[in-house]
Amino acid sequence: MAKEKAIDANVEEIKKLLKEDKIIMGSKIVIKNLRKNQLKKIFIADNCNVETISDIEQYCKINNTEFVKLNYPNDELGVICKKPFAISVIGII
Repeated sequence: MAKEKAIDANVEEIKKLLKEDKIIMGSKIVIKNLRKNQLKKIFIADNCNVETISDIEQYCKINNTEFVKLNYPNDELGVICKKPFAISVIGII
């Protein structure tokens, strides 16, 4: 039950940051900005590609960026972000 509250807190944080326009979406753009050390936090969908997850985790460790794996698939993450497509990776600027 405590885990569900934490997940809901993550979703609420994503929705809040969407309104503030502080989110970038997509693995290529997120990795590019991680290399430049411009991101504070990363959210990854539950069914994201394993290679993408390992790459992003590696860059997060190097830059001390917070890494959160959500319990939502990429299509549901797209719905949360109000987009008509699936989103696997979200970065917070």
